[in-house]
Amino acid sequence: MDGLSVPAFVVAVLLIAATPGPAMTLILRRAAVRGFAGAVPTVLGIEAGLYVWALLAAAGFAALVAASETAYLGLKVVGAVVLVALGVRAWLAARRGYEPQGPGGATAQAALSAAGWWKAFGEGALVQLANPKAAAFMVAFYPQFVPADRPLFATTAALALLQVAIETVLYLALAAGVARAGGWFRSPRIRRRLDVVSGTVLVGLGVRVAVTP
Repeated sequence: MDGLSVPAFVVAVLLIAATPGPAMTLILRRAAVRGFAGAVPTVLGIEAGLYVWALLAAAGFAALVAASETAYLGLKVVGAVVLVALGVRAWLAARRGYEPQGPGGATAQAALSAAGWWKAFGEGALVQLANPKAAAFMVAFYPQFVPADRPLFATTAALALLQVAIETVLYLALAAGVARAGGWFRSPRIRRRLDVVSGTVLVGLGVRVAVTP
């Protein structure tokens, strides 16, 4: 990694992180409904999935997925199903409705988040790993920043760690900002609207994954 590639890489990562998509939608909903503690495992799961894809890209596996019509189509189907399922689950939650939270609402949310930590982590990782665009993106993205005289796998792994660190800080800051307004978001009326909107976005993204070549 030369001195010029790192700043360019950081700028690219910041632009990527700021682009709305399934990961950001999932984080926003999780932070609004479960608070900051509930969003942390989702963020970590998303970034773990990103790092796995980066390593697979460095090892050449992601290139095989991107080049194989069958593998790419299979991953598209899985990715679309995951996003649509998450969206439908949000719609069903909105339809069920919510009870107003009393003074202990925040504590209850924190306890629920702790109990479902691994579930939230797995959900974030699955959304990232089941994204077929991630395979194609990683194959095209990282080689641009790997100097010809540096080992591809080790340099990609180091760059991916930098990307994970940057995105983790940004997404956690976003989650913290949303969580500060948690009481407003968790009112039954606002939460129902939030679930309808986030569910619609997730289903829309799932459909886009399914129909986009």
